[in-house]
Amino acid sequence: MLYAMCALVLLTFVVGWLAITARFALVKAGQVSRSYFKLMQGDKVPEVIIKTTRCFNNLFEVPVLFYVVCSLFIALSIESAPGLIMAWLFVLARAAQVYIHLSYNHPLHRAYAFGIGNAAVLVLWVDLLVRQR
Repeated sequence: MLYAMCALVLLTFVVGWLAITARFALVKAGQVSRSYFKLMQGDKVPEVIIKTTRCFNNLFEVPVLFYVVCSLFIALSIESAPGLIMAWLFVLARAAQVYIHLSYNHPLHRAYAFGIGNAAVLVLWVDLLVRQR
């Protein structure tokens, strides 16, 4: 579980880096004013700013449940092959969601990845409840 958690942390930092890089590049190119970032409003901003920011923010929503359940598996020394599979499935689903969001951004495809990831986290929680002593 620890490696799956670390993989998701790495994904989060990569998306954060992409968001920051896009912001700096667009400010430098004069497409967005620096003042826009004070409250994230005012200017009409390019789609890349909106997509990278929302994608980054998404990595702090449902993943919180993932981090908590994985931490509980580790803290309680519960070993579970199905749990480990679900943990990696969640990470892969999130990676797919990020790829879809930041590339061709098809809402239905993104929703499929989101649903698979959420189902994986739910199964993780059920598995934890069943296995806890």
